[in-house]
Amino acid sequence: MGLNEEVQEHVKRAYIQMAKQRGESTIRVKAGDVHRDLRWTNRVPSVCTTLSSQKFQRETGLKLVSTEDIPPSGMGTRAVFVYQLPLESVGSQQPRKQSRLQALYGTLSDVFRELGGGENFLRDEREKLHFRKEGKESVDSKEEQ
Repeated sequence: MGLNEEVQEHVKRAYIQMAKQRGESTIRVKAGDVHRDLRWTNRVPSVCTTLSSQKFQRETGLKLVSTEDIPPSGMGTRAVFVYQLPLESVGSQQPRKQSRLQALYGTLSDVFRELGGGENFLRDEREKLHFRKEGKESVDSKEEQ
């Protein structure tokens, strides 16, 4: 695998997939971060060349929107490349899996609304309860004897 392919695979794995999972439409790739993540030495020009190439954009499906902090040479660790993700990939990710508890959220909202709200329902139910007080009954029963 060549240097360009290594950069491309790293960006796909570390940036594109994560952005798709979060539902983002753009990504920002800093050349120095890619260089560091790949644990390379003195290969920043190769990283910058790959990130700005048409071939990279074509093969990843990205569109270079802008660049930031590009030095006059066009290559530096602070160079940031901002890409637009393809529109079909932004919303096409499967929805995040909900927990069973989250799936129940709002299930009885219509029922509680009909009963005047959750607080009113609970208040009415508490008023209907008749608890026997053990201490009072035992005193009453002793007085009767």
